[in-house]
Amino acid sequence: MKKKTSRIRAKIKIRKKISGTPEKPRLSVFRSLNNIYAQLIDDVNGNTIVSVSSLEKEAKTDVKSLKGKTNKSKLIGNLLAKKALEKNIKNVVFDRNGFRYHGRVKALADGAREGGLVF
Repeated sequence: MKKKTSRIRAKIKIRKKISGTPEKPRLSVFRSLNNIYAQLIDDVNGNTIVSVSSLEKEAKTDVKSLKGKTNKSKLIGNLLAKKALEKNIKNVVFDRNGFRYHGRVKALADGAREGGLVF
């Protein structure tokens, strides 16, 4: 339980400083035990602009062919960047959601950067 509460405390500290706008939305990352989720959020209007997860139909076939959760995370980051560029979003603010910038979270960020997002 301590691990979760410390993550939530870190999340609150991060969210005090970070906010997304329509021009520069917040890239929020959540990782569960087996899957990873990412979304671009406009905090001004309270809208989710783009969302991607390892459970989506379009991603599932590619995800099954890859080995390892970090490789899957990198693919999800790439897919998110592709969807964001279709909606003319290039700049984002990264929100690691209290997770350490390491492993799957870092892989998702690297995949999004390779896809063309700037943060």
